[in-house]
Amino acid sequence: MGLTSGIFMGMVFGISLMAGWRYMMRHRSSKRIAKAADIKVLGALTRDDVKKICGDNYPEWISFPVYEQVKWLNKQLSKLWPFVAEAASAVIKESVEPLLEEYRPPGITSLKFGKLSLGTVAPKIEGIRVQSLKKGQITMDIDLRWGGDPSIILAVEAALVASIPIQLKNLQVFTIVRVIFQLAEEIPCISAVVVALLAEPEPRIDYTLKAVGGSLTAVPGLSDMIDDTVNSIVTDMLQWPHRIVVPIGGIPVDTSELELKPEGKLTVTVAKANDLKNMEMIGKSDPYVVVHIRPLFKVKTKVIENNLHPVWNETFELIVEDRETQALTVEVFDQDIGQDKRLGIAKFRLIELEPETPKEINLSLLSSLDTLKVKDNKDRGSCSIKLLYHLFNKEEQSAVLEEEKRILEERKRLKEAGVIGSTMDALDGAVSLVGSGVGTGVGLVGSGVGAGVGIFGSGLGAVGSGLSKAGKFMGKTITGGSSKTNETTTPVDSIEEKDDAKP
Repeated sequence: MGLTSGIFMGMVFGISLMAGWRYMMRHRSSKRIAKAADIKVLGALTRDDVKKICGDNYPEWISFPVYEQVKWLNKQLSKLWPFVAEAASAVIKESVEPLLEEYRPPGITSLKFGKLSLGTVAPKIEGIRVQSLKKGQITMDIDLRWGGDPSIILAVEAALVASIPIQLKNLQVFTIVRVIFQLAEEIPCISAVVVALLAEPEPRIDYTLKAVGGSLTAVPGLSDMIDDTVNSIVTDMLQWPHRIVVPIGGIPVDTSELELKPEGKLTVTVAKANDLKNMEMIGKSDPYVVVHIRPLFKVKTKVIENNLHPVWNETFELIVEDRETQALTVEVFDQDIGQDKRLGIAKFRLIELEPETPKEINLSLLSSLDTLKVKDNKDRGSCSIKLLYHLFNKEEQSAVLEEEKRILEERKRLKEAGVIGSTMDALDGAVSLVGSGVGTGVGLVGSGVGAGVGIFGSGLGAVGSGLSKAGKFMGKTITGGSSKTNETTTPVDSIEEKDDAKP
């Protein structure tokens, strides 16, 4: 009896063991098939699909396998960050403060760092892509994310307002940094480094502003002014094609090939606007248009009072440095006492233009280019412009480049002399680095006399000077509206218009 029961129990146990093993293998097989199906689906996802799943904060290596993960580098960066942060804080303060002053908006008289510390949280490098796009260079794209705990306080001063400490909180940075190493045959084998932020995907710098011991409402529009200043510095100094070139190693090297050069000339005719938004309680808006490719070089039409369907037909010329990535920005303002109000803004990508081919476009105006800041979707009217792109030859390019350097030196001299407060103060009208000229056709200032107040050279592109309506000497290489003429002209100082119009 015991033998029989033992044999029976052994058979039951063996059969149960085999059944369990078979079930487990079937289960593992079904899981593997399911995982394989999921991987196949994930492998078929496009970049847009990944963005929908992960949002805007997805790391580049998810959709681009060429981005290699560098966990080891993040570990080392975390250990080195206390030392790096201290040194970087001093470098940033020394290099960025002049930019804050240079790009300071007209409504602010002083903009400096009251306190700057990068905190204890190191940036995270999500991935690195190494390329060799050009002989003698190594290009490295770094996917950088930083949600740190910095302590940044801006000391902001405005007219008739005491200094207001403004704290930047919840700072987050999402961008791809492009670093180009120019190789050399001598130690340390690198002669120069180029640093820039890629335009695609667009760099994101998120933060919140808080007044310390005061109120942001003390200066109307202060938050927007600071936002515009930060965006102008990023897009005009760091965002590709703009870049910072740093010679290193003590090796004498020509960095001219690494620097951004003028590529062509864009002739812009601001024709008219239709159905503009009325911002006045009594009467109608007094519109004018500001157009620019770079924020430092803006041009401005005359003001047409009490009109929602203004016609300007004014022509300006702007420098193009990279047609593939740059865009023309068109802003329509309502001239008002104190701060002018923006009626609408639009942007046109220059890649859509063909050299020597005129193009007429009608731009729909928006309240903001940032869709997150659009408060209403009401129609803000449209602005009609005519465009003509001319590609420089080598002679024209060299001439414009030299004049551009000279104009920057003149601007520094005027600033040191106290003639202008900052670059943004001087942008009360327009700047042009091209004109009618003789020979190469790239004179710094074109032709025309500004209402008999400022006298300007023509032909050779020399820059003149004059007295503004308020009797203040202004650098014509920096500021101005436009001389009204039926021919293509270069913008000059804001002489015909009211001087208090500041975009």
